[in-house]
Amino acid sequence: MTITHLYVDRTVADNSLAARFAERLGLTPIIVPDTRQLYDTLKNEADPWSGGKQRLLLTRNQGAFIRQCPGTKEYICCDYQILHIGTYCTMDCAYCILQSYFHPPVLQYFVNHEDLLRELDAALDQGRTLRIGTGEFTDSLIWEAWSDLTPLLVERFARQDRSVLELKTKTTAIGDLLDLDHRRRTIMAWSLNTPRIIATQERGTTSLKARLRAAAQCQDRGYPLAFHFDPIVLYPGCENEYRQVIDTLFQYVDPGNIVWISMGTLRFMPALQPVIQQRFPDSAIVHGEFITGIDNKMRYFKPLRIDIYRRIAGWIRHHAPNATVYFCMEDETVWCNSLGFSPDTHGGLPAMLDQSARRVCGVH
Repeated sequence: MTITHLYVDRTVADNSLAARFAERLGLTPIIVPDTRQLYDTLKNEADPWSGGKQRLLLTRNQGAFIRQCPGTKEYICCDYQILHIGTYCTMDCAYCILQSYFHPPVLQYFVNHEDLLRELDAALDQGRTLRIGTGEFTDSLIWEAWSDLTPLLVERFARQDRSVLELKTKTTAIGDLLDLDHRRRTIMAWSLNTPRIIATQERGTTSLKARLRAAAQCQDRGYPLAFHFDPIVLYPGCENEYRQVIDTLFQYVDPGNIVWISMGTLRFMPALQPVIQQRFPDSAIVHGEFITGIDNKMRYFKPLRIDIYRRIAGWIRHHAPNATVYFCMEDETVWCNSLGFSPDTHGGLPAMLDQSARRVCGVH
């Protein structure tokens, strides 16, 4: 969506990034003494979710920049760390959990980068392996037209040998990253889905082949890659279409350059269902065979999840028998019945992913 209004928290009005955003967006900044005014305005709109994508708030992150991924103790977690650069997204996916995660959802970007880099440097200096990414509460690369933070992060990670940065996106905004000396400490990652789901449920995103072409470009410049099949959506004929996606993926990339591939089926908090039905009235994704999971999210019936996971994992292994494939938020039963093992037999999921980062990215 197009950003139509630029709001600047008065506490960062003198920040040089505010002027840069205003110039590049071609908008006159609106200084707000209290950001709650913007939230209240959005809450009163008929479609606050779209309104929140068209209004950008530049502000200060007053909490921690590095956060633990909000997993659920009942499911196996990968111990991923989030680098919290902003919230929400200019793209518009029907299933996006951020629509119900923030109240209301507001496109905001944190401009106190000095604090971010100070906290990041302290974490990297601790000497432990970090797998950290910016793509949890926003898309990693939607900010490239206005901010130079991502190249700074790539260069920061290139100066150390223990941790990796993952940039997860549905865009092709890679231009400013191709010529950087990244030393394979940055993983370029794409969320993938079938062309049908991209066309009907992922408004404003790039096509499957555009994402894969961008991945191939990054690979040519030495970047390691990752891919995320999440959410996998079940519909008539989806098995054949997901197989075609995987066949196409390996026409573009070298299996030996993939750090990991994750899978996760569609799941959502019950509060998200009416939002999807209101904003995407033609979408049928909420009408599957769902049960309430132990995390209180709506999930496909477990045998259905196991069946599609087993199929997709088999197709991936056909092309990349040594690739690290893992699940995002599934239990041991699903692991054993889909992949044939539990992460505990490999020292746990975090250890599996750390080992893959060492093997493909060269970290210690």
